[in-house]
Amino acid sequence: MRQIQDYIGFQLLQIHKAHRRLAEAALNKLGVHTGQELILLQLWIEEGIPQSQLAACMEVEPPTATKMLQRMESAGLIVRRQDPEDARVSRVYLTARGRALEQPILDVWKQLEAQTVTGLSLTEQALLHRLLLQVSTNLSQHVVLAVHPVRET
Repeated sequence: MRQIQDYIGFQLLQIHKAHRRLAEAALNKLGVHTGQELILLQLWIEEGIPQSQLAACMEVEPPTATKMLQRMESAGLIVRRQDPEDARVSRVYLTARGRALEQPILDVWKQLEAQTVTGLSLTEQALLHRLLLQVSTNLSQHVVLAVHPVRET
């Protein structure tokens, strides 16, 4: 009989937990909670984007994004301002503190990447990357089907 540890999904979950623990420890030293760095990353690319767009990029529900942004605003990482042309839209901007964290956070991710692929050749890393993209595609397609089932006509 197959043990739960033999399932790829179980291994992916264990890897995710280990990666998250390491990321959390390193990011907490910078005063950032896990997940917040992904919002900052988006803002380093394009500042002043609507809060709803950040929620979509993060693939979280708007109330979850609101809570994350409130916490980041309290920590002095971002500010939210109403759009001057549409008061219903809240735009998100970096503070000086949020901007200053770009290189330290990128360094954390570089260290995590190095630790993740230790012992793998460049060929193995490329193969792993390709395989993980395929797994992600496989699972994403099933999520879409689960949320929006195909109806027979």
